Formats: sequence, structure tokens, C-alpha cells
Amino acid sequence: MSFKIVTDNTADLPKKILDQNQIGVMTLPYTIEGATYDGEHPLDVKEFYIKMRNGSMPTTSQVNPDEAKKAFERYILDYKEILYISFSSGLSGTYNSVSLAASEVMEENPGVKIEVIDTKCASLGEGLVVYMASNFRNQGKSFEETIEYVKSMSGHVIHIFTVDDLYHLYRGGRVSKTTAFIGTLANIKPILHVDNDGKLIPIGKVRGRKKSIHELADYMETKMGSYKSENKIVFISHGDCIDDIELLKEEITKRYGIDQFVINEVGATIGAHSGPGTIALFFLGDKR
Repeated sequence: MSFKIVTDNTADLPKKILDQNQIGVMTLPYTIEGATYDGEHPLDVKEFYIKMRNGSMPTTSQVNPDEAKKAFERYILDYKEILYISFSSGLSGTYNSVSLAASEVMEENPGVKIEVIDTKCASLGEGLVVYMASNFRNQGKSFEETIEYVKSMSGHVIHIFTVDDLYHLYRGGRVSKTTAFIGTLANIKPILHVDNDGKLIPIGKVRGRKKSIHELADYMETKMGSYKSENKIVFISHGDCIDDIELLKEEITKRYGIDQFVINEVGATIGAHSGPGTIALFFLGDKR
């Protein structure tokens, strides 16, 4: 491979895709029940969600600039060009940390090129960008061509998701305490998306879990636009609720004829803020 693609663990890509495409990963650490977990000291994601369901509240951190620099120094032993596809700057300071590390490595190593792109994406939305970039590179496209491709396509990755418990959105400042309390009593499920600034924005609400899943499929029709024929594969992430994904898959296949999916858990870094029961849908559309 002519250049290295690196991303964050917040891309939530399955290990198989990461391995097949030799994608590097930097990890945003998190702490739960007094223990800190990262790439070298992981916690099984199902165990993470069990802890959350039992009341444990995790906290997260951005990528450490020094650790990012060390990682880049390892990658440049084999590659002189590195494309870093980053988690949204609207949700984390990781983009800034990695950009700083990249600048220092390039300054100390003339001839090395590191491009850090703020996708304004999260979870498998970021993962979809990485997946497309890998496929593009694997077709023989150059470093510069892939950079332009990623920049042009990132704004067309649509994120639509719902959560099962409003409390976690309240903790993250996405809804008020009153909204969370009343919404929980009334079984209200919010529908949210990631906007052009890479921030989480509520766009609707419905009553009941099943209806919220149908609503995700409804928004897909609204958002695809001229990219409808481009959606050969759809990405879905979930907060340890795989059984609920089947209904969403059935609706997408029935309505749009799409039968290829990449499905994975929402990792702990994002799951700490969205909580168990999150369902997120990612595809290409005209605009967010």
C-alpha cells in the first residue's frame, strides 16, 4: 500500500475491516469504576455496557498529543505518507491533538507528509469515511487524490440515530433535566443527527422504541436524495442491542432494496455519552 490510513477508535469499525485494509487506530481512553481503559488495556464492550446498565458512569478523554506523536513515529518507519481520518472536532479535541502531533513529526522528519482531516463524523459515520477512503486507495489512487476524495465525501455522510435512555444525553448536555425526566416517563425517544459542524443536534422525537426505529428508515428516504443509487451498503452501529437492528435492516431492505450492511457496536468512547440501546444509521446523502 502506497500510504497509510490511520483513524480513531471512535470510527467503530469491525476488526476485520481494519485488518484487511491495514488501518492504524489511535485510542481515546475512558475511565469507568476507577479503572482506565485504552488500546493496550481494553475492556470488552459488552462488559462496558453491563457496567453502564448497572449505574456506572464513564468519563472519556481525547487522544494524548504525545501518544499520537509516538504512533506517527512508528508509522513513518514504513510509510512516508499518512492520511489521518479524524473524529469530529465538534465532539472532541482529538483532531487538534493529532494535528499538533503531525506538525511536530513532519517538522522533525523532512520528506514525511501527514494529512489530518476533520471528518465532522462520529462512530460508523467516521467508519464509513475510512471504509470509502480505503477502497479508493486500494483502487490505486494517490495520496493527494484520496485526500481530496475524503474532503469531498465527508459532508455527504448522513448520521441518524436514536437512544433508549434520555439520561445519558442529559449528562452530556444534549437535553435538559426536565426533558429527560418527562421524556422518560412518556417513553419519548429522540431522533438526532450530526450536523455540518460535527455536533449532535436533536431533529425529532417519537413515542416508543419500535416507532423510533421506523423513523430512522423514514429519515433515510428524506436524506438520500441524488445519492440514493450510491448507497450499495449501509452502516449501522448499536449500543449492545443487536436484536433491535434486525427490524431496521428489514425496513431498509424492504424500502430501498439495500441488503449489504456493516454492523458493529458503538464503542465505549461514544457509548459513554449515548448509552446502552443506541441505534445509529449511516449512509450517503445530498446534505446533512
